[in-house]
Amino acid sequence: MEFCVMPINGFFSKVTNYTLLLFLLLSCSSTEAYDALDPTGNITIKWDIINWTPDGYVAVVIIYNFQQYRHIQAPGWTLGWTWAKKEVIWNMVGGQTTEQGDCSRYKANLPHCCKKNPTVVDLMPGTPYNQQITNCCRGGVLNSWVQDPATAASSFQVNVGAAGTSNRTVRVPKNFTLKAPGPGYTCGPAKIVKPSKFVTTDKRRTTQAQMTWNVTCTYSQFLAQKTPTCCVSLSSFYNETIIPCQTCACGCQNVTQPGSCINPKMPHLASVVPSSGKNSYTPLVQCTSHMCPIRVHWHVKLNYKEYWRVKMTITNFNYNMNYTQWNLVVQHPNFDNLTTVFSFNHKSLTPYASINDTAMLWGVKFYNDLLMHAGPMGNVQSELLFQKDQATFTFEKGWAFPRRIYFNGENCVMPPPEAYPWLPNTSSSRPVSTFNLIMTFLSAMTFLYGYT
Repeated sequence: MEFCVMPINGFFSKVTNYTLLLFLLLSCSSTEAYDALDPTGNITIKWDIINWTPDGYVAVVIIYNFQQYRHIQAPGWTLGWTWAKKEVIWNMVGGQTTEQGDCSRYKANLPHCCKKNPTVVDLMPGTPYNQQITNCCRGGVLNSWVQDPATAASSFQVNVGAAGTSNRTVRVPKNFTLKAPGPGYTCGPAKIVKPSKFVTTDKRRTTQAQMTWNVTCTYSQFLAQKTPTCCVSLSSFYNETIIPCQTCACGCQNVTQPGSCINPKMPHLASVVPSSGKNSYTPLVQCTSHMCPIRVHWHVKLNYKEYWRVKMTITNFNYNMNYTQWNLVVQHPNFDNLTTVFSFNHKSLTPYASINDTAMLWGVKFYNDLLMHAGPMGNVQSELLFQKDQATFTFEKGWAFPRRIYFNGENCVMPPPEAYPWLPNTSSSRPVSTFNLIMTFLSAMTFLYGYT
């Protein structure tokens, strides 16, 4: 398989060896990113010029989230670019720029924005109807394509002045940037494409844009986060040991800097913790050994003759964030025999048709799709029932535990393989004592619902 072409010692050599994949990913253009679980996922920005004005044009800009499981949560997306000439924005509908800039050269009818590099944000819910257009005004929140395609797009209308007034004189903007809400996305150059076509509501007439260009933005976790944002812990009914998240998985406690994390037992906790309605991209985490905003716990709960059962718990240790429309992506070889998922939605992700070992899980709307900030309500949980494939099923050597877990598209830190709970040295058919089962259950409950 050919991935890209790179110069080596003055000659072009086609890289075909899979062992060179890591080198290739590091050597190819930094404007590209690749997600093996969502190889075609991206965010596409479509800019349609609807009509011309005496000094420019009116355009509708639509941001499409074509990623299967990665979404943009509060406080929402921020879109920026650099004008090719001396364009200004006369007015906007469905969005606004964060700054007006220097409009001193205009004596009356001041433009909405005169900056060379404007930054646009979505309007908030509750915006008056005369300032809205379709797919606007959700505070910049974009759901993933699998979770809710109806809310996976956001749009705004912009009236541009001091610009070209025809296809030959207009110039496309440059240097597009997308924050969601922090870094992570890299946008390519705007490319002029065939004008978009629009069908009227009665489906009897088709119109088209005067001009259309697209911008494609791809995501890289390495650009988004310098440190991980989630970790995984493990336990099982057949082993008393509970494997916690790795120490300092997402950073270590700074004992010399008070306030770097929050002790839930501190007095006057309510005065320190922000209200539940506020969301900040900068985490304010509970003091733990792992210091992660999110912990995912996988517990092998029961073993039946033809089935086995798992309990999953997601705990929020971040006092600064309510995770709306959260999701998990889990890799495990038994997902091709998943029978039932309780209290979560589920969809198989099969980027490679012959392999079905990845599932996407997310909350049920208006029930547990909101993961509250740290505290007694800061967790959601569900159970998964798997049918056994006798040819592959085993509890030995950690097989029953996931290979990889992603929370909101971010790769979580897994325990080292040698730490996974293994079966006792004796045969797996040996019954587990009632005492051990009770002690394991009580330990798991303390671990899952405790504050440390």
